[in-house]
Amino acid sequence: MQRHPNKDPFMRTSLRGLSLIIFCATTAHGAFHGDPPDANHPWAVHDANRPQPPRVEPPSVVGNAPSDAVILFNGTEASLENWIHTRPDNKRKRDWIVKDGALQCVPGSGYLASKEPFGDCQLHVEWSAPTPVKGTGQGRGNSGIFLMERIEVQVLDNYENPSYPDGSAGAVYGVMPPAANALRAPGEWQSYDIIFRRPIVRDGVLIDEGSMTVLVNGVVVQDSTPLEGGGGHMKRKALNTVYPEKGRLSLQDHGNPVRYRNIWYRPLRPRAADGGTDGRISEEASLAKRAELAATIRSDAQKLDGMARILRQMESLAYAEDSPTWTEAERGIEAYLKQVNSLSKEEQNNQREPTLQLHQALKYLQKHNRIPKENPSLQNVGALIDAQGWKKK
Repeated sequence: MQRHPNKDPFMRTSLRGLSLIIFCATTAHGAFHGDPPDANHPWAVHDANRPQPPRVEPPSVVGNAPSDAVILFNGTEASLENWIHTRPDNKRKRDWIVKDGALQCVPGSGYLASKEPFGDCQLHVEWSAPTPVKGTGQGRGNSGIFLMERIEVQVLDNYENPSYPDGSAGAVYGVMPPAANALRAPGEWQSYDIIFRRPIVRDGVLIDEGSMTVLVNGVVVQDSTPLEGGGGHMKRKALNTVYPEKGRLSLQDHGNPVRYRNIWYRPLRPRAADGGTDGRISEEASLAKRAELAATIRSDAQKLDGMARILRQMESLAYAEDSPTWTEAERGIEAYLKQVNSLSKEEQNNQREPTLQLHQALKYLQKHNRIPKENPSLQNVGALIDAQGWKKK
């Protein structure tokens, strides 16, 4: 049955505007350009359908919290409400205090932990060892930052004060010494910037052993260090436990009045093992995401007319095959070619670029096995280009 021209979604847009529409459709969506989605990647290379990164306002002072950070301590008594003492009240005679804008450990108070748990993160902490200097080795300015209350980044006044290397400032305690000693003198503020990825173990199977990157005063001292389960005092921890998705941050009372300030974190996007889709993922996850994207693009195509609709339909095929969509696109291409062939020579020349772009899209889908190797649409569009002498030089 022949469609009425005004009822055909492919022909509602006149050919006078097709060049602009096709240019917008191909450049705005970035289709038919980089390698397409595959078994482990739901996105094409340079895929403009990929979500744009969210805007985060950086701080005016490096080290201060960006706009999307969760503030755990900002120097006020009020921010102490974000923390709890882990030692029971009946066994704790002292509390951590806020003094001169800093959170200070009071010996005998026990560990202090964040009320809210969190997992993979970017963590910023600043700390200062007590003065006047007292003690040597592990007895001087000792504390610790425990991610998920399990894995410790050592806090220790190692300025001209050697100790065992895997217990030095910036060490993943009991696992890996820092690559350098970048501490300032006692009493000065030290900054730690930590990128933490927790271990992932499911049903006794290691999925990802986790890692830690640590910068001490801007100097990298841990570079994606594997956590190996997380060390402890005088022993290694076997990597055979189930790590929760979230855990509390805790600060150690090791008998020294170490001070802390400017504590904040940012959650990190999930890894593939946690269901993330931004990088290389499992084939099952990639297929599911590609099907979701194809459905979204097909739905978007239904809101368009003319060649913009055809190209958007074809774009969906780069993510997932769909016979009805390809059939509808072919029908639209056939109608387009019929109308171009009915134009005058001058009007046909106005369709050179749109036709070349359509041909590029067809060749792209054919090259990547998204449409049949032999199909009338590609042959007919190619024949039009040859007849008109439109091949690009």
